[in-house]
Amino acid sequence: MARMGDMSNINSFREERRRPTQPIGKTLKRLWQYLGVRRGRIVLALFLMLLCNLCSLAGPKLSGLAIDAIHFDMLPEELRHVAVLCAVMAALYLLSSLLSYLVARLTLKISRDVAYGLRRDIFRHLLSLPVRYFDERQTGDILSVISYDVDTVTNSLSTDILSVFTSLFTLAISLLMMLSILPKLALVFLVTVPLTVLFTRWRNVRVRPLFRKRSRCLGEMNGYAEEMIGGQRTTRAYGQEEAVIAGFADVNKTASDAVFTAERSGCVIGTGMNFINNLSLTLVSLFGGLLLLAGRAKLGDISAFIQYSRKFTGPIGELGNIVGDLQSAAAAAERVFALLDEAPEAADAPEAAALADVQGDVRLQNVSFGYDPEQVVLRDLSLSAVPGSLVAIVGPTGAGKTTIINLLMRFYDIQSGAITVDGSDIYRVQRDSLRRAYTMVLQETWLFHGTVAENIAYGSDHASREDVIHAAKAAGIDGFIRRLPQGYDTVLDEGGTNVSKGQKQMLTIARAMLADSKMLILDEATSNVDTQTEKKIQRTMRELMRGRTCFVIAHRLSTIRHADTILVVQNGSVVEQGRHEDLMAQNGAYAALYKAQFEVY
Repeated sequence: MARMGDMSNINSFREERRRPTQPIGKTLKRLWQYLGVRRGRIVLALFLMLLCNLCSLAGPKLSGLAIDAIHFDMLPEELRHVAVLCAVMAALYLLSSLLSYLVARLTLKISRDVAYGLRRDIFRHLLSLPVRYFDERQTGDILSVISYDVDTVTNSLSTDILSVFTSLFTLAISLLMMLSILPKLALVFLVTVPLTVLFTRWRNVRVRPLFRKRSRCLGEMNGYAEEMIGGQRTTRAYGQEEAVIAGFADVNKTASDAVFTAERSGCVIGTGMNFINNLSLTLVSLFGGLLLLAGRAKLGDISAFIQYSRKFTGPIGELGNIVGDLQSAAAAAERVFALLDEAPEAADAPEAAALADVQGDVRLQNVSFGYDPEQVVLRDLSLSAVPGSLVAIVGPTGAGKTTIINLLMRFYDIQSGAITVDGSDIYRVQRDSLRRAYTMVLQETWLFHGTVAENIAYGSDHASREDVIHAAKAAGIDGFIRRLPQGYDTVLDEGGTNVSKGQKQMLTIARAMLADSKMLILDEATSNVDTQTEKKIQRTMRELMRGRTCFVIAHRLSTIRHADTILVVQNGSVVEQGRHEDLMAQNGAYAALYKAQFEVY
């Protein structure tokens, strides 16, 4: 098994290498859209950084002048001149340090703003994506883009882009100063600079896919960790702790190896650049010494030239490190922009109108659908739900019950057929108004961090406290809520972990009761409550659902005996339809399901 995992990782890496990469210039251009709105701060930071570098670049020239001014038997005026040069040099270096601090403050603010803008746009875009996107991806991987990848982008690019400009500025000024001091000695860089460019380009081709793999592997590790933490009760119940630990060890090792390989390859750029820089400094020192011995250069000029050569080679080495950081940031940015480039849900038809004055007449006519077009889940499905009726959908697992709900809500689009509400094709009405016409209670409960009252009133913008209490009483949980420490103002933990699973389900049912909609969807809504509570809720729900068209998916058939219509779905088709008594009398598929369940329970 381990060998298979290794081969899978190798194949995955090969696919990553083959995948075409987006040009880094294009990625940087898109990032500039976020940096550009802060152009005022960027221009100020760039100006201060250039001023900082000018102050720093003046130092070597003053140093050379001071060295040349020093000799034996100096006069007081000459000593004062040297002292003034040293004082000016110290003042310029101090000013350079202060400006560097201001630049650091500005770049931190820019980084914060870019991170905020990216996360805002990502989160907003996530809410526009189709349900299919989330069904096909791990939550942890998506969260990794929002957290790790955005941090990588902003921490690198917000400072590195400014550093590129200042490094180029420093290179230009240093080169001009060297040419003005000893032009012949500057010929050394005709060898080292092209060598630097060739080396950097050679390494970048090999490094960038490694950083892309690093981001992907970290996302997979986060996805696995999020999934296992979410299911930790099941893990312990089945005694699978060691298996989960072993699984995490595999993805953790893969991610760690990917990080190590990427960083190691990135370090080669910096160390190689440092070697070339030291080589250039060696050549400058050697040929500068020969010029000094030949009497063709002064000691102060050589000293200033060497300092400028370090100013010149320093940015080249820094650019090498920046290139490595940019490779990491570009790989992370690709994942960020890949998410932002995901197509949102299809726009409403141009003539789409809001679904108003809903009565709840729902019809499916010869609907066919498959999550994969090659594998049809529903075939020529037809059903009718008149206003105010209770339609129960039953059938074995995988028959297509939940798929019907997905299609009613337009979470997925049908391949053929038609779905209408009050005679209007749902693809010719505004999607938002269609979904607001429904209220859903799913088997998987969802509560957010907030008070009990806020959770019940979720989705009901104008609900009063009295409305919330009325809904809670109707759901049979008013007494339970009042026994909580702060009653309706008790704050629920994220996910509602400080109440039982059954109580969470009842809270979501109360939420659905409060919503003002003409159509209600219950997907195993009472599966997590005890039988006594279930019967109480059923009696109350029958009264509250009056006037609403209700779709109920239930495995416990005893809960839907009073449904107006029961649809028996098998293999994507409705094989039987009718009331409980009629279906039992037919002694067909429904009767077989009911009897089998009765025997089990």
